Amino acid sequence: MTRLSPLAGQLLPQNLLVDIPKLITAYYEVKPDAGIAAQRVAFGTSGHRGVSFDGNFNEVHVLAISQAICEYRKLQGINGPLFMGFDSHALSAPAFASALEVLAANGVEVRIAVGDEFTPTPAISHAILVHNRGREHGLADGIVITPSHNPPDGGGFKYNPPNGGPADTDVTKWIEQRANALIESGLKDVRRVTVAQARAAATTREHDFVSAYIEDLDNVIDFEVIRGAELRMGVDPLGGAGVNYWGRIAERYQLPLDIVSTEVDPTFRFMTADWDGKIRMDPSSSHAMQRLIGLKDRYDIAFACDTDHDRHGIVAASSGLMLPNHYLAVMIDYLFQNRPQWRSDSAVGKTLVSSGMIDRVAANRGRKVYEVPVGFKWFVDGLVSGDLGFGGEESAGASFLRRNGKVWTTDKDGLIPGLLSAEITARTGRDPGESYRTLTEQFGEPASDRVDAAATPEQKQKLSKLSPAQITASEMAGEKIEAVLDRAPGNNAALGGIKVVTRNAWFAARPSGTENIYKIYGESFRGEDHLRRVLEEAQRVVNAALG
Repeated sequence: MTRLSPLAGQLLPQNLLVDIPKLITAYYEVKPDAGIAAQRVAFGTSGHRGVSFDGNFNEVHVLAISQAICEYRKLQGINGPLFMGFDSHALSAPAFASALEVLAANGVEVRIAVGDEFTPTPAISHAILVHNRGREHGLADGIVITPSHNPPDGGGFKYNPPNGGPADTDVTKWIEQRANALIESGLKDVRRVTVAQARAAATTREHDFVSAYIEDLDNVIDFEVIRGAELRMGVDPLGGAGVNYWGRIAERYQLPLDIVSTEVDPTFRFMTADWDGKIRMDPSSSHAMQRLIGLKDRYDIAFACDTDHDRHGIVAASSGLMLPNHYLAVMIDYLFQNRPQWRSDSAVGKTLVSSGMIDRVAANRGRKVYEVPVGFKWFVDGLVSGDLGFGGEESAGASFLRRNGKVWTTDKDGLIPGLLSAEITARTGRDPGESYRTLTEQFGEPASDRVDAAATPEQKQKLSKLSPAQITASEMAGEKIEAVLDRAPGNNAALGGIKVVTRNAWFAARPSGTENIYKIYGESFRGEDHLRRVLEEAQRVVNAALG
């Protein structure tokens, strides 16, 4: 089982908070060694991420990645505006300045937020898609500077091509290789101007991301039904990129929505520590979400988003903080009943570690399931075409179509699942916790858990190469093994790990794409004791793989 830190669920003392001035100094002063694998540019499931102290997220990386993106755009003939935003992590603003210097020097049209407002990931995706609608030329793309929910010392840099979603592997591999070549050459081919010149450049213009996103929201969420229900609603932005969006949403749509905190602090000292004693703005973690959980008895429904607002956390009055898999199932069951303009054949997108409950709910609604590896990029094409009505990940990331069945965002959007929880409660008279309880009465109640453990890059590499041939057992926890997968059933893409399935249970093991940890996921429809047996057998498989 995951080894909990004694600090889990607690506010950290001052001496354990990140020293922000030292962190930003390290961003500029630490020079990565291209000969060390851990200090090279490496795009995981959602961009390049790292920590400046460790020499893997520094100015050198950002300059090189930005130049590589400029060259990739030219190669692909992408010549429309590039929408760029950043979140409230301490390293995001410096990285934004570095990127802007390179983009301006390369003559790229850049659209940045009015007044340097923080910009949620979904607002960038939305801007790209709105600009590109009906166009064949002058297509836009985007950059999101965020390490998502990672700890306060983290930095992240993500490229979104003209489809608005996270870049696919062929794109990130090209950018990664070119960026590393630029670093190896001492950045001699990186074009750059000063930040003052970049901001004054004719190619740099402000874009009102906030209004563009918020004015369009009623095409996704039924605010009329929410207004009519007189719900008590609360939202905690967790000091993230959407901190100034929620008040505008409440005002625009006349919602009785309390914003419980507008505090922004790059140490995130107001967050309780996650399972490992680190601050992590993960809205699916009960340890990290103690403040949100405290809203349970004050509101009919309360919700939160992580730092770049691409993940959601839901607290229902009936049940408290919902597990992400539970709320995904509730959203799917609700949306496919209450979006009559969606195509009758639009499917449900889920990742390999999402709950089997989703499969049962989808089958009950006559919808196919499209199961893919971890990574939201696998849902992009389906959301654009309408082949998918919904795409969701067990890590509390999801997006879904507009009410008319057209694409909304092709990246995760944490705001709309939060608002949908209010719509569900208003229309059905049951909060999402009660709705999930109804589903378990119909389909059975799965027990699930996730084990996280530290892993070196070498161990992560070994785990990612696990193959079905290494699983020699015919049974798991007393049930016949029906499938051993290293490729996803939906698109035959490599899982980067392994999934073992029986009639009533499954486990999956894979390395994290963003941190030096591995994860074992397990689920059983036969109760907690059976789940423990499943996870024990899964751990033995992982131990053998890691040697």
